[in-house]
Amino acid sequence: MTRKLFYWKLKNREIRLGERTLLLGVLNVTPDSFSDGGKYLDPDRAFVRALALEEAGADIVDIGAESTRPGSSRIAAEEELRRLVPVLKRLRNQLGIPISVDTSKAEVAERAIELGAEIINDPTGLTLDPQLVKSVMTHSVGGIVNHMRGTPDSWARLDPLRDVMGTVVRVLGATIHRARLSGVEAARIVVDPGLGFGKRKEQNSEILARLGELAALDLPIMVGPSRKGFLAQENETGTMFATAAAVTASILAGAHMVRVHDVAEMRAVALVADEIVKAGGRE
Repeated sequence: MTRKLFYWKLKNREIRLGERTLLLGVLNVTPDSFSDGGKYLDPDRAFVRALALEEAGADIVDIGAESTRPGSSRIAAEEELRRLVPVLKRLRNQLGIPISVDTSKAEVAERAIELGAEIINDPTGLTLDPQLVKSVMTHSVGGIVNHMRGTPDSWARLDPLRDVMGTVVRVLGATIHRARLSGVEAARIVVDPGLGFGKRKEQNSEILARLGELAALDLPIMVGPSRKGFLAQENETGTMFATAAAVTASILAGAHMVRVHDVAEMRAVALVADEIVKAGGRE
């Protein structure tokens, strides 16, 4: 499938999406994230990791200070800021690529934008804090709107969705409609189907198989398959190869961006998948 081209408006720049797949490099500054919790909690280590992600080929660094692993509970904004602010202060004007901050709280988003973040990536899809839309609108940053069903501590109890992709498209469509009514420009929004976020294991594969249906929203698409539970293998290498398969599937189905931990490896995967997409678009 050929990808539609978009210009994504951020605070200080515009990014062209669709010519090649962009990579968001994940940087978790949390003690409890599912794959690398605690590894980059120290601001100095987080700083070095962010520079390494850029060096490896990340187009954006996506920093999260609150875990969304299954079973996790929400933390207060104060704690999230305590983890996040020292890292953002260290990184200010140190990267050539934009910083995205993964948060669902307007208070955290406001401070992150003050410290140089150009993108707010809301894992809850603008459902937990209605003021978050205002932050994106007022400060003219980019926004990634993710589909999340329930909350991490309730996912294990949820019944499977009857029509998973139809539901994702409908819910994201309604969320985008509300954001647009609040004054957020369409050119600032990217959508994410939310792999693993309240979906059963087999339904994540269905989302990837039907990802093209998200194109109906006429917005750029991001997918975050990296190290998700439905891809878990016996060891890290196996899980990385499984992630590579999901990244390839995402790109072939129309994703403009992928959110990954292993940037250098997934850059190689994306380069090949992009060539296949281009070949498919040639007459």
